[in-house]
Amino acid sequence: MAELEQHEGEQDLEKKIEETRQRFKNEFLQDSTEKYDSKDVERLQKDDALVEGYLQWRIYVVDDALKMIDESFQWRKEYGLNDLTESTIPRWMFETGAVYLHGYDKEGNKLFWFKVKLHVKDAKTVVDKKKYVAFWLERYAKKEPGMPLTVVFDMTESGLSNIDMDLVKYIINCFKIYYPKFLSKMIIVDMPWIMNAAWKIVKSWLGPEAISKLKFASRSEIQGYIGLEYLPSHMGGTDPFKYSYPPLPDDDFQTPICENGPIVSEDDTEIKEGEMEGKDALESSFHSEIAVKPKKVNFLEDSMKADDNDKGDTSTRTKGARKPLTTFQGPLLDVSPAEELSFGSTETEKKSLIILSNVTKNQVAFKVRTTAPEKYRVKPSSSCCEPGASVDIVVSIHGGSQASPQDRFLVMAAEMDNAASQELAQFWKEVPKTKIMEHRLRCHVLESVKPTFNLLRDGPVETGAGGQQEFNTALMRVMTSNARMEQKLNTCLWVQKVLIGLVLVLVVLNLLCLRLLSASQQPS
Repeated sequence: MAELEQHEGEQDLEKKIEETRQRFKNEFLQDSTEKYDSKDVERLQKDDALVEGYLQWRIYVVDDALKMIDESFQWRKEYGLNDLTESTIPRWMFETGAVYLHGYDKEGNKLFWFKVKLHVKDAKTVVDKKKYVAFWLERYAKKEPGMPLTVVFDMTESGLSNIDMDLVKYIINCFKIYYPKFLSKMIIVDMPWIMNAAWKIVKSWLGPEAISKLKFASRSEIQGYIGLEYLPSHMGGTDPFKYSYPPLPDDDFQTPICENGPIVSEDDTEIKEGEMEGKDALESSFHSEIAVKPKKVNFLEDSMKADDNDKGDTSTRTKGARKPLTTFQGPLLDVSPAEELSFGSTETEKKSLIILSNVTKNQVAFKVRTTAPEKYRVKPSSSCCEPGASVDIVVSIHGGSQASPQDRFLVMAAEMDNAASQELAQFWKEVPKTKIMEHRLRCHVLESVKPTFNLLRDGPVETGAGGQQEFNTALMRVMTSNARMEQKLNTCLWVQKVLIGLVLVLVVLNLLCLRLLSASQQPS
């Protein structure tokens, strides 16, 4: 019965998607085709997820969804979002570090940071600032389609001069109208009490869906939403990240560690080669013998040797690794699993398997990167795949590390036309970015069942991880509520002290006035 209802729901959704497309074509495109970018119109006709996003944000009312699409597409053309690049934004905006993407919250959502104290209201730059925000959103939408964002307004050391209500309203509209389903939550951190009135105005701009996503947090409360590893030191975190430009700090992927230690990046290879050449030249001036430089190994030969070595231990290497059940079909490689690698806390759950299948007629080079290279061992982390062949990549958790939902993996692949004459490092330096296929994988942490005990000591009672998680969530809510009440109480006490002080000052002034008045009335 449930399957029948689900099937009927899917059919109903398909009808609404088709109705939305047809009505947009008949009612909006016929009036004027110039007010929209043709790329957006084409995407609407092909991308079901895009149409579903607008429908879901407008509670599946087609009329409301069409209005939202109309506003969104006009805005996209006005700001030229499909052609918006880094070079079209003033460089100083990137250099200030007022807006950037970095890190993940406890639910695995990317963090979109706004450092309010670095913003100064200026009517001359408001358009460029809006483009700058749109640039980051569009960049993320292309890199992580369908993945929600958590917006963090860091109001530390900010004041009324830093609040730009027009820009705040624009940011809210970006999530209300232009990027449906993108907002996970919006966290306001360390807001000064003097700005309460301003944020009451902001809440009036939000719909009921968005109001539920608005969270106010102190420096201690923010740790309930974001782990210490992604919080700056002034919020009590341990994240050593410092914004710098260039490069843009929204790509946290680094090369993971293989079984033989860290993989040396291409840039490090160049530096080390330069240092080696200088060292060799220095040694040759003191010794008659010329130091023998390490011979460069041809990438194809190297990969063939690696394949020969791996033939014997492939079954051993993949033994115990979690087999993928889903597949992403890419232009160069099919990647299994399609979306996420699963890890648990037991020894049998600390390995996952990535299977890459070459669907081209040429050799394809690949490499795997991660946001947490210190946690994972990857074998092989970089190699090539023959036409029609498959490669098994084992990702295992190192030592006592634990997987986290914030961890991500990136599979990069590029077709090699003349593989026989290319080295891996040189190939990745020269291959154009437009020819590189990228596929991202999330990290899924398996929940294990743990026994808990009744507080009344009636005996041990086993509960599922879901019940424990609900208890922890409820406990966190109580603690957060208590912290907020304490903060409000402290504020009230402070206001009370100020008022008492003012009353005392007024009493003293009145006494002085009375004394002066009585002195002036006495006969001389």
